[in-house]
Amino acid sequence: MRIGMTINYAGGFKETVEELGDYEKAGLEIVFVAEAYSFDAVSQMGFIAAKTERLQIASGILPIYTRTPTLLAMTAAGLDYVSNGRFVLGLGASGPQVIEGFHGIPYTAPLGRTREVVEICRKVWRRERVVHDGRYYTLPLPPERGTGLGKALKLINHPVRERIPIFIAAIGPKNVELSAEIAEGWVPIFFIPEKAADVWGASLAAGKAKRDPELGELDIVVQAMLAIGDGDEVAGLLDFARPMLALYIGGMGAKGKNFYNDLARSYGYEKEAEQIQELYLSGKKDEAAALVPRELLEKISLVGSEGQVRERLAAMREAGVTTLNVTPMGATHEDRVRLIERIRDLAS
Repeated sequence: MRIGMTINYAGGFKETVEELGDYEKAGLEIVFVAEAYSFDAVSQMGFIAAKTERLQIASGILPIYTRTPTLLAMTAAGLDYVSNGRFVLGLGASGPQVIEGFHGIPYTAPLGRTREVVEICRKVWRRERVVHDGRYYTLPLPPERGTGLGKALKLINHPVRERIPIFIAAIGPKNVELSAEIAEGWVPIFFIPEKAADVWGASLAAGKAKRDPELGELDIVVQAMLAIGDGDEVAGLLDFARPMLALYIGGMGAKGKNFYNDLARSYGYEKEAEQIQELYLSGKKDEAAALVPRELLEKISLVGSEGQVRERLAAMREAGVTTLNVTPMGATHEDRVRLIERIRDLAS
């Protein structure tokens, strides 16, 4: 399993980028940059490309709704160019709260749109004239929908690679199936390896059955908090994840329309998921966080003694995980670098 890490875009970004060389020497292979409704990720990934030489740089993720498919393709090709072939295009649907609330775009047909976006991106990178007659995107725009002056164009520049890797963030059955069919990598969230086969096994199998062999094996990218040590102090770090899980399970969507709440229920936490959502939506965020099951926190993390972390790694490897996107929980930069070194050794 290779080791990755997500760059914090909420604060201390430049300082963290300056430290990436130390992480790279410690064994870090890929860095992810998120994009929610803060600063855009593309500017920051260009900055990282200029400051690094070997690290892969991945968007984690760019929403499919907020840029046209051809702009996504151009952006990926540009980042692949300035990084000398180190970019990975991470895509996802995000959710209606962000897409409709922040961007004012209808959150419709995420599955169909994702498939068409991927098709168009790969056509652009091959420098084909972009002609696409899909259900959701039509290129060039038909005369009756515009001026009639649109023409089929191809990318002016020659991309570094005509096949830039695409990762898709997905947790719903059909979305996971699509990811396994058309993407180089799949990015789930709150991944419990012991329950992955029950929740996603059928979808992954169905997608892989239609997968083009040229895509290679599916890269499964799993996020996990990382802390290695004995005692209550290390174990207590799990509580730092409570607010985030409460936000996703309780507040990232409305009742009946929350993908993360559905995932928690599929893991067997039906009662807790319902209570967390009720509390969170009524403004009781701390009470909601307190109800996040300890078992869930432990299962999705790499936190504990070295022996415990080895057990979690073995479970993840057994579940097919190929890339770990870790959050090292160290008090200092040096502590975090040492954690990357240790997880590299344990995972190799």
